[in-house]
Amino acid sequence: GTKLFGSYRLGYIFSFSGLIDMVSIIPFYLQALFPGLDLRVLRTLRLLRIFKLSNYNTAIEDLFSAIYEERKSFIAALYLLVIAFVLTSSLIYFAETKAQPDKFGSIPDAMYWSLITLTTVGYGDVSPVTWIGKVISIITALMGVSVVALLTGILANAFSNQIARRKMIFEDQIREALQDGVVDAVESRSLEALRKEFGLSPQQADALMRHVQREKRME
Repeated sequence: GTKLFGSYRLGYIFSFSGLIDMVSIIPFYLQALFPGLDLRVLRTLRLLRIFKLSNYNTAIEDLFSAIYEERKSFIAALYLLVIAFVLTSSLIYFAETKAQPDKFGSIPDAMYWSLITLTTVGYGDVSPVTWIGKVISIITALMGVSVVALLTGILANAFSNQIARRKMIFEDQIREALQDGVVDAVESRSLEALRKEFGLSPQQADALMRHVQREKRME
């Protein structure tokens, strides 16, 4: 038992949550070892603990899982966004640098405008004044909306597929439990644990149970 507990503690130290905790408490020990140091900035490392919310919030876990499953599509969409970002920054620079050298004096300066426009934020503090700059602005905004819609669609599709897979797995477990025609107490607890793990509501679980029962009656 002691060996198992020790292995668990060692595993936690090198886990994602353990590393976040370690980084978060580093400022405390540095302050104790070096009292004269001003480590107020390092205290912001405690904010890293917000990432531990994923341990308690299945929605965040589902989000990261969906992004990981569709990572290739996400990377492709982000690649398009980077291309649009660099291209529109360059175009708006050449279109506006003579008219507004203080705001579009270089391509890096133009990147601020491009990013704000592509993300559809549009602060309005920097805007084109030439006709060609306005045309580029319209095209940039349309490209930004398209990429955002693409990313949203990828994420929504990933969530939908994930929920569908979980329902299929839950249905398979119900079928196994109903092989003898009765769901006993052990099987009921197992299904309930799986329901909570998958984030299914009791209504969804009941609907799946009724669906499987109808299938068995029709066999």
